[in-house]
Amino acid sequence: MLIKQNRGRHWLDWQRRMAITGQAVGIGACLWLIVALIFGEMGLLRYLAMRDHAERLEGELSALREETGALEKDISRLQHDPEKIEQLARERLGYVRKGDTVYQLNPDHTDGREHSEKP
Repeated sequence: MLIKQNRGRHWLDWQRRMAITGQAVGIGACLWLIVALIFGEMGLLRYLAMRDHAERLEGELSALREETGALEKDISRLQHDPEKIEQLARERLGYVRKGDTVYQLNPDHTDGREHSEKP
C-alpha cells in the first residue's frame, strides 16, 4: 500500500492561488471575447450597420430597376410609336402639320410701368 505524503499548508495555499488565478484569467478572456464580439472589426455593431446599408442598397437597386423599365418602355415607344415621335417633334422642335395655325407670342420687355408720352 502506498501512502501519500502530506504536502502541507503551503501546497494548499499555492493550489488555491492557482485556482483563483485560473478563474480570473478565464473571466478576463471571456470578457475580452464578449467585447470583441460586440465592438470588434467584424462585431455585432458592424454587422448591424452593414445589414442596414445592404437594405438601403436593395431599395436603391429596386428603384433603379423600375426607372430602367420605364426608360426601356420610352425607348420602345420612341422607336415604334409614330404618335409619340410626332408629339416630341411638335413639343421640342416646334414642328407643325400642314393646316395648323401657329400663334407666336412675344414677351413684353417693359418692367410693368406704363409708357408716358414725351412732350
